[in-house]
Amino acid sequence: MAGIFGSDSGGVTNAASKAAFRAGLNKVYTWYTGGFLAFVVVLAVLEQMGLSRQWIGLIFLLATIGLYAGIGIMSRTTDAAEYYVAGRRVPAVYNGMATGADWMSAASFIGMAGTLYLTGYSGLAFIMGWTGGYCLVALFLAPYLRKFGQFTIPDFLGERYGGNVPRFIGIVAAILCSFTYVVAQIYGVGLITARLSGVAFELGIFLGLGGILVCSFLGGMRAVTWTQVAQYVILIVAYMIPVVWLSVKQTSIPVPQAIYGFQLQKVTAKEKELVSHPKELEVREVFKQRSVALAEKLKDPAAALTADKAAAEKTVADLKAANGPLAEVAAAEKALANLPKDPEAAKKAWTAAKGAADNKAKPLNGMPPHAQQFAGDPKGDAAAQKAYDVSRRNFLALIFCLMVGTAALPHILMRYYTVPSVKEARESVTWSLFFIFLLYFTAPALAVLVKYEVFTLLVGTPFNQLPEWIAAWNKVDPSLMSVVDINKDGILQLNEMSIGGDIIVLAAPAIGGLPYVVSGLVAAGGLAAALSTADGLLLTIANALSHDLYYKMIDPNASTARRVTISKVLLLVVALCAAYVAAQKPADILFLVSAAFSFAAAAFFPALVLGIFWKRANGIAASLGMTAGLATTVYYMIMTQPWMRGIFGVTSPVQLWWDIQPISAGLFGVPIGFAVIILVSLVTPAPSRKIQELVEHVRYPTLRAG
Repeated sequence: MAGIFGSDSGGVTNAASKAAFRAGLNKVYTWYTGGFLAFVVVLAVLEQMGLSRQWIGLIFLLATIGLYAGIGIMSRTTDAAEYYVAGRRVPAVYNGMATGADWMSAASFIGMAGTLYLTGYSGLAFIMGWTGGYCLVALFLAPYLRKFGQFTIPDFLGERYGGNVPRFIGIVAAILCSFTYVVAQIYGVGLITARLSGVAFELGIFLGLGGILVCSFLGGMRAVTWTQVAQYVILIVAYMIPVVWLSVKQTSIPVPQAIYGFQLQKVTAKEKELVSHPKELEVREVFKQRSVALAEKLKDPAAALTADKAAAEKTVADLKAANGPLAEVAAAEKALANLPKDPEAAKKAWTAAKGAADNKAKPLNGMPPHAQQFAGDPKGDAAAQKAYDVSRRNFLALIFCLMVGTAALPHILMRYYTVPSVKEARESVTWSLFFIFLLYFTAPALAVLVKYEVFTLLVGTPFNQLPEWIAAWNKVDPSLMSVVDINKDGILQLNEMSIGGDIIVLAAPAIGGLPYVVSGLVAAGGLAAALSTADGLLLTIANALSHDLYYKMIDPNASTARRVTISKVLLLVVALCAAYVAAQKPADILFLVSAAFSFAAAAFFPALVLGIFWKRANGIAASLGMTAGLATTVYYMIMTQPWMRGIFGVTSPVQLWWDIQPISAGLFGVPIGFAVIILVSLVTPAPSRKIQELVEHVRYPTLRAG
């Protein structure tokens, strides 16, 4: 195994050595997969014999991180080609698995099914956009980038457009989109580590960070590649087991994709029942009244806060005077202490609370009917027709941004530099799509199966008989899971439960009644997804700084060892910065990831596509186009996205362009990038003859050349 992962061969040079290398890989990963399955079975047996849940979680956490660390140690290298592009010797099928793991981030593994659970049909935009993006990669980018032969995307921009300005803008853009993306992954790492080990979320982040760093720090792309193959095996097994179990439990058919439509019909029927259920109407009325009361408070926050403080102080004083129960006194004192400190804080807190109450006053806990395509009604009144048009427009805009962003993400495109030839770059994209398809084809079924469990088994359960997993997740993060008996009847109604999309997958085994060892397995799979993507992203940032900024722009005479060392130091610094930002819980995982896609789409896609297919595109145009596209996207997000508005202190009213949501901001940046590059190229001098010949050489010779 050490021989497979640890050889600085500088590449596989002939057919015999290629065959031997692949045979060795096949043997290693076959044994690894069998050993992992045996490990899960042993833990399941130990659970039945009395092994505690805490120990199961810790064993999963330590075993998986230890495994990744072991591969990282065996793959350590200081060779530049090995560190940056894994020696360009990764076979297509294994590169496809590594790309699948690199791609299957916390958003895909944790957030995808959760988004589908909460939003229904509209969540399919993520699946369609992300998988469609790989078609763009195969057609427009992967084989041509491999033929150019650079180490990174900024490296390609510098060579193709002939200068350090396009390279530097590429570095800035790569860091921006990769850092945004990696914060989301580290947030997912903290969430899962906290659930597995029971430690605080913030501590969980730094525990998981050790697993990230030991791979990318020691062996760069070589270590990351072989670790990601191992991580893919874990994450796909972990994802499939609970969804197949839920499918068997509900229908006796072990093919969840086949029974998706059948169960969706049942969910739709249950939705109609819950919309008009008397108890649900009762709960929604309580929230409606709460919203009205908060609206009254917001008319004069200072006076309302003074009245609330006086009432809370009187309650505490009355309880103490009457020698009330200690628990009631403590609760009253806590309520007093938790009141907002000043009118401004009260206004902020009450505005958020009113928004939550308004949402919970809606049918189905504010969720749209799962099978409803778009909001509104194309045959309804003017308002309903507008709502339908806006919903459909945003659906298509999101698909566009995710497709183009997928085709431009630096950490994904870097993967196609690691294969031996252009032919294998194309094959690698095909394998990537297959391995990603396995999860994405299953996510819609998982969302419907979990929703069926919640609607039919959980709703209507007495509060004193609720399953243990609800309290466990509430302890991890109350914003992800909480239940409150609003109408005081002792029975859980749908609108009395708040569930975050980020725990749907992680809680699926417990929701289905599976043994805890499967919950540990799923958490380990989520950890593998987050770690694999974080590895690739951190490496992208560190390489952009060390290879493209330091070596290509500052010190071209730097030795290989010095470049690799600088990359490792920068990787550590970036990882710690990302962990610090993630610990602040800046926004939900899906928004952070989607923002990264819009950044990548606007900054890179026009410059990459025109750089490959139009030899007239020049460096000045590319620099201006990347800057204009990225600036437009960032500006739109700052002006319209609530979290970013708060960060930048924007107080003006939100004005959406054509009602497009900020998650799809790249819709405006991409066409602006194309337009600027084309127009500026036409009015400025053409690139040198050498660069134009290089583009022609890459575009038109037979693709068999490596």
